[in-house]
Amino acid sequence: MINQNTVKRIYTSLLLFFLVFLMASINFILIYILILISIFCILEFLKISQKIFANHLYKFFFNTIFFLYIFIYCYFFVFFSNFLPLKIMLYSLLLGCVASDIGGFIVGKMFKGKKLTKISPNKTYSGAIGSIFFTCLTISLLFFIFTDKFNINILLISIITSIGCQLGDLFISYLKRCAKIKDTGSLLPGHGGILDRIDGILVGIPAGFIAITIIY
Repeated sequence: MINQNTVKRIYTSLLLFFLVFLMASINFILIYILILISIFCILEFLKISQKIFANHLYKFFFNTIFFLYIFIYCYFFVFFSNFLPLKIMLYSLLLGCVASDIGGFIVGKMFKGKKLTKISPNKTYSGAIGSIFFTCLTISLLFFIFTDKFNINILLISIITSIGCQLGDLFISYLKRCAKIKDTGSLLPGHGGILDRIDGILVGIPAGFIAITIIY
């Protein structure tokens, strides 16, 4: 039987898919959503760094790096959205990242198995494989729909994107573990905070674009 937390997670995922559709369709909505997401991410990150670092210099350095990363990330997201070929790649990777999270959750819940790492006890090898499979399926399908092409390079790009997503997820999990908190926030039912939901996206999309630049 599906528990209440899983139902909340499914509903939240559907809402996020709708937001992605709005972002892809209407540019000014994209900008507003990115601003809101950035604000929540920064506030949640500040809460984490406050709990981890006692030294103000370390805290300032850590926060500054994150702020710059978010700023550069949002700038390129908007920039790429203005050019159709880049926009297609961008949103294919974005949906691939969302699929990575959903695939890891579903397959991990179904098959469980050996734990992937002590950093995040809920992560399993079966979940990691599920993440890669769902990402490959999603990105390959989207690239085929938009370009009418498919080759082995798409699979390599998908795998690298999924690995990036999982590394981003593990990095935030590590920070939460250091800060001794379960979630970065409580805004999204079933997920936690905004940073809990987009941690993989923050690394997965750049990883995917780097892979496209090198491989494709």
